Amino acid sequence: MSRIAVIGGTGYAGAAITAEAARRGHQVTALSRSAPDAPVDGVTYVEGDAADETVLQRVISGSDAVVAALAPRGPLAATFRDVNRTIARLADAAGAALFVVGGYSSLRPEPGADRFVTDLSNVPTELHPEILAGAALILEDLPATPESLDWVFVSPALGFGAHAPVEPVGSYRLGGEVAVQPQDGGTISAPDYALGVVDVIERREHHREQVNLAA
Repeated sequence: MSRIAVIGGTGYAGAAITAEAARRGHQVTALSRSAPDAPVDGVTYVEGDAADETVLQRVISGSDAVVAALAPRGPLAATFRDVNRTIARLADAAGAALFVVGGYSSLRPEPGADRFVTDLSNVPTELHPEILAGAALILEDLPATPESLDWVFVSPALGFGAHAPVEPVGSYRLGGEVAVQPQDGGTISAPDYALGVVDVIERREHHREQVNLAA
């Protein structure tokens, strides 16, 4: 059993990861701005602002693994990268592995090809800042962390999110930085994405690299 801290533990991905980790018997602490409507039995919920380093320190201290499941929108639109840098620093200090909920656009369509994020001409302009902030974590911020920090950036399939929920199938496909075929990655539900994330946490087969999950 591991001690897992989920930052953003009541969001779309974070809530599913929290539930899956608790189901497997892990000791889970979930940080969010507000309490969940349907708390998971056995999970310790902490209400607080992820931008508050004191709160982050309290939640991350003593953890074996930290999941950063934050979105670069709303209250975190302007501070998303700074908050994630703080999470990475605190996880490193705690000796915890870091698992970051990523985005699809930072993946490549095929080996050696440019990442999708290099051409956002087919994406609404209002979404560009959010996509670029998320991609910056794997393109710049995580690779710049000390080698002592073990991290994995876990990208979902295209279209993943509360705006497009799908039924779980109880399985997933795992790829690296190249999107699982077909190029749109198929689709994946929050429970199936969580299934893959917790498997990655438990197996510890990936180190300082990007992976992606699709149905």
